[in-house]
Amino acid sequence: MDKSVSYKQEGKIGIISLNNSTKSNPLNLTTLNEIIAAFNLSAKNGDTCVIYRAEGKHFTFGADLKYVNDLVSSDNKLDESDEYSWAWQKITTAMLEHPGIIIVGYHGWVVGGGFEHTLGSDIRLAADNTKIMLPELDLGVFFSNGSTKLLPAIIGEGRAKQLMIMGEEINAQKAYDFGLVNEICKSDELDDLLMAYAKKIASKDQQALIVAKKLINKARSSSLDTVLDDEGKAMMAASRSESTKHRILSFLKSH
Repeated sequence: MDKSVSYKQEGKIGIISLNNSTKSNPLNLTTLNEIIAAFNLSAKNGDTCVIYRAEGKHFTFGADLKYVNDLVSSDNKLDESDEYSWAWQKITTAMLEHPGIIIVGYHGWVVGGGFEHTLGSDIRLAADNTKIMLPELDLGVFFSNGSTKLLPAIIGEGRAKQLMIMGEEINAQKAYDFGLVNEICKSDELDDLLMAYAKKIASKDQQALIVAKKLINKARSSSLDTVLDDEGKAMMAASRSESTKHRILSFLKSH
């Protein structure tokens, strides 16, 4: 059986794709585990940047509701149901701990956990046909992937509560206005835009990128004193780096 998730490398860039496009990329336990494995392999390979995208008309409708209904309706599948719940959370850990910069490309519908599991990414781009919706409270289920912390950190508590409580769809323009996505493009230009971002990121100093991502993520829960200390140590380490010396010299020569 073909996998629902693929991974490949193009130089320093990893590309992870959801491939079950005929069914709008539903996310069951097998698929979630494939996503985790792909990000872990990408991290092991040292990808400087990762593009996370999807084939087909939609990025993903999120949780495979037929699969979820089977889990919650079967007393003998409680262990699998618990494993499914925790697999969502493991994706966020895999993204946050990945040393590279992760860029997500949304298009079509991005629903529920299909959206929430991308919140551990670093940059989010959207085709102009993107529609995002969080219907969990209408279904009586709950949010995943640290979204109750990450989403308010990205767009503010008021707007996060609006999306989560109301469960109404928002289009690409509103997502951009909220600060949820960094840039919008035409749907047939999304892959090119993702690659343009990735190539620019891959051209930067890899060690500096790793430290920057780590400290920005850590700063969410750190005091200002801790942030100042971390930045100071990072600056001192950079000043001793041969790569930094070379890049500064190259910059001076070109300007």
